[in-house]
Amino acid sequence: MYDYDLLVVGSANADLVIDVERRPGAGETVLGGDLAVHPGGKGANQAVAAARLGARTALLARVGDDGHGRLLLDAQRAAGVDTASVLVGGAPTGVALITVDPSGDNSIVVSPGANGRLTPGDVRDAGTLFRGSRVVSTQLEIPLETVVEVVRSLAEGSRFVLNPSPPRPLPQEVLAACDPLIVNEHEAKVILGDSAGDGGVGDEPADWARQLLAAGPRSVVVTLGAEGALVADATGVTRVASVKVDAVDTTGAGDAFTAALAWRLGAGATLAEAAGYAARVGAAAVTRRGAQESYPTGAEVEAL
Repeated sequence: MYDYDLLVVGSANADLVIDVERRPGAGETVLGGDLAVHPGGKGANQAVAAARLGARTALLARVGDDGHGRLLLDAQRAAGVDTASVLVGGAPTGVALITVDPSGDNSIVVSPGANGRLTPGDVRDAGTLFRGSRVVSTQLEIPLETVVEVVRSLAEGSRFVLNPSPPRPLPQEVLAACDPLIVNEHEAKVILGDSAGDGGVGDEPADWARQLLAAGPRSVVVTLGAEGALVADATGVTRVASVKVDAVDTTGAGDAFTAALAWRLGAGATLAEAAGYAARVGAAAVTRRGAQESYPTGAEVEAL
């Protein structure tokens, strides 16, 4: 019997958001709207998204002993996330600087802060948490060596989900554990490296999905924004349709997708079924401002 449907190991940031008419180019200054501060970070976002949907969720992360850290902890608890394993101190809370243009697209720069101090030792100390979790999800806003330790700490029978963002080359040990590896188009190309678009791999997302699968993961999901997603496993590649909505702000939508997919996989859904549900969750999220505050409840997803 598992204590948690989903354990998220990852980052927790304060999102500092400014609306702009257009995002600046190199060396350019543009005027924006008022600054808004929201709880964010890919790990914290995933935990809140899953808890809002009804998943029993725990977060293993590190925040600073400061106002931003308290903001993040309050947001997790309000969503119903178990924060007993959120560590406090060691560095200031991580911060993400986000600009959002009128179309809802965003650009993000992250200062990791305390996220960079989440260590392999912290993961080892949380062994009981790993043994009680059906699915474990993480990202790359924490040190790669910590992600490797997450893989080594997985309980027998649990499932590992990775969104490699921000993307970087991954060790084979991590790739082999992914079920699935969840990437967007940019992340897919970084993970594939020079092989993307060369040597017969092809320029189509389905080609990337097949090539990523051949690199070692047990399954792969390639998200395509408004075009939906592709899922790939030993049975082949399947397209998952998107849900058409009027996007207001895409911040955190990928985290909502990942959390929803991880939860539904743990509940017994097939990869395609879980991705279809996750697409609806992601679509609901982009119709509202912000990241965590935009995430829907299970009832809201069913109504979409």
